[in-house]
Amino acid sequence: MVAKIQVTGLRDFQRQLKAMDAGLPKQLRLALNEASKVVVDHAAARMPSRTGRAKASLKARSTQRTARVALGGNRAPYAPWLDFGGEGRRKGRPAARPFIKAGRYVYPALDVKRDQVTEIMSEALTQLARDAGFEVG
Repeated sequence: MVAKIQVTGLRDFQRQLKAMDAGLPKQLRLALNEASKVVVDHAAARMPSRTGRAKASLKARSTQRTARVALGGNRAPYAPWLDFGGEGRRKGRPAARPFIKAGRYVYPALDVKRDQVTEIMSEALTQLARDAGFEVG
């Protein structure tokens, strides 16, 4: 399951920003990270913790056109299992955990915070357009 918030025209907007000033697309990426961070914070607050590595593995990641939430990695390879469940019978993991396709933490956090993410993105894109000299109505 991939939950998306799509901004129509973002690719063209990013190209225009780059044509005006090479540093502006970086600001766009930072705005996407800020929106992702809202989801990360909400999910991390609800994730169980023994060592804190699974919570620490939740990261906001973005490119100039995409925002993502990363979970797991080398320090907490079990983190996706915590969120989605599954077989679990591997070294270092407890018994099976019921599989939930929509997850327990990340996707529900996006569902809860969708309006706030949309608002952050809207404000950031509007401000970025103003900074670039676009007329915003």
